[in-house]
Amino acid sequence: MLLTGFLSSGQENKLTKEINQQVWLPFIKAFGNDDDELFKSVHSKDVARVMQDNNEIIGYDKYFKKVPDSIKIKWRDWKKSIELRFIQRIASDDKAFEVGYYRSISTNVKTGEQRTGIGKFHVLLRKESGTWKILMDADTKDGASEENFNKASPLQE
Repeated sequence: MLLTGFLSSGQENKLTKEINQQVWLPFIKAFGNDDDELFKSVHSKDVARVMQDNNEIIGYDKYFKKVPDSIKIKWRDWKKSIELRFIQRIASDDKAFEVGYYRSISTNVKTGEQRTGIGKFHVLLRKESGTWKILMDADTKDGASEENFNKASPLQE
């Protein structure tokens, strides 16, 4: 894990802890609980969502468009979780850039069927009114593997 060299180690640790508390822990909780409002709350209104594998960039309104009830019904029997690992974390007082891998697991509570996905993310964060928010979230499957995920540093709470 790499943190900026121009900040003191204590400042780096403080910023990383703030980001974890304000963004990543709520993000993980929202993902696992299908909590749309909590998920939205960790994103800036200016967010750019970059889906690299689809060559597409979308903004807040399209990213958080209401999910139709038919899709929610289809997925209601699935329990989801996500784990984040980091390979680079660079932070200043009001901006941060982080790169890592995620592993999402969806388990059908009725059948036990499990689906796992691994991807690589690049995130730009910005402090807005004293709170960290995701400003840009890009992900790709390119370079994502269980091996690379396991080599990366886990989220420190």
